[in-house]
Amino acid sequence: MKDLSERSAQFTDSVIRRMTRISLQYKALNLSQGFPDFDPPKELTAALAETAGSGPHQYSITWGAQNFRAALAEKQSRCMGRAIDPEKEIVVTCGSTEAMMAAMLTVTNPGDKVIVFSPFYENYGADAILAGAEPIYVPLVPPEFRFDPDVLEDAFRQKPKALILCNPSNPCGRVFTRAELETIAALAAKYDAYVITDEVYEHIVYAPQRHVYFSSLPGMAERTLSCSSLSKTYSITGWRLGYIIAPDRIIEAARKVHDFLTVGAAAPLQEAAVTALRFPQEYYQSLLDEYTEKRSIFVTGLRDAGIPHIPPEGAYYVLADISEYGYKSDLEFCETLAREVGIGAVPGSSFFREPVNHLIRFHFAKKNETLYEALNRLESMRKKMLRGQEN
Repeated sequence: MKDLSERSAQFTDSVIRRMTRISLQYKALNLSQGFPDFDPPKELTAALAETAGSGPHQYSITWGAQNFRAALAEKQSRCMGRAIDPEKEIVVTCGSTEAMMAAMLTVTNPGDKVIVFSPFYENYGADAILAGAEPIYVPLVPPEFRFDPDVLEDAFRQKPKALILCNPSNPCGRVFTRAELETIAALAAKYDAYVITDEVYEHIVYAPQRHVYFSSLPGMAERTLSCSSLSKTYSITGWRLGYIIAPDRIIEAARKVHDFLTVGAAAPLQEAAVTALRFPQEYYQSLLDEYTEKRSIFVTGLRDAGIPHIPPEGAYYVLADISEYGYKSDLEFCETLAREVGIGAVPGSSFFREPVNHLIRFHFAKKNETLYEALNRLESMRKKMLRGQEN
């Protein structure tokens, strides 16, 4: 039979989702794939129950139900500091995963180059390959995960069509400063590049850091495709409701791409989610307070267990250093960790372009009691994993 597509051979399945399957196999606590083990807000689940009976149950408008776009525009206009037109500047997608893919297909042609910071969320490399684009990787240097402006400009000199910016960053939890964003903005303007942002953790930013929406910088709204979703903010990762916000000429093209990718996001879920988009500001402060507490519990526990790690400035991930265990493969380490210690984690090599095999990613979007149980198990990590190496 004829060969399958060359593009499908250029990337693997998702290592993150693979580690969820391994966690299930060994009945490990899943600190790999970033979804909560607690329920969404009661007001939201009540709205979903009502919608299940009353509908809508058929297609909404392809690019998003009108009332959903109106509520989203009102909320994001307040957050982003500019008026967003729900009729012309939004397309609703099946999660931010589709939003990023649709954004990539909207701005790039096969053969175009795209700047990607490393470490990066694993989908970005696959997105570029599927779009026929060539990634240019720019390192974020540990442990602070800052970029070198000169290295970044060298990448821009290769005339990329776009730059992908994840802020707050998954997996390293970095929150870019305004000065850093202004450096990126100046280079994007100088070299005439689009910026595709993934801002799904926009409301999970720990003091004293502050989130700055890239499109809010002077002159950047016209060249920014702001991608996000409701998944993390409202603890509904399974609802798959995402969106792109951009100028109308960009959205006009993005809507066509979205239409033929997925037709539209789930109509009843959009209807129910309007309730969440209208939550008062107090909700977002409560969300941050909750994750600040979870962050404190988890990083304190890692410190007490003697596990080297890098506390995040935003999002809900922690990179831990496993150098002392001597594993040549961080994937093997994570599989052994799930089997022997009962903890699921993601090998850091799936996030880095560079040959990094000494970091693994945990997430702490879990009930406090789950985190305490995970930390109890991790106290045995050094003993069990070192013993495994000796064997």
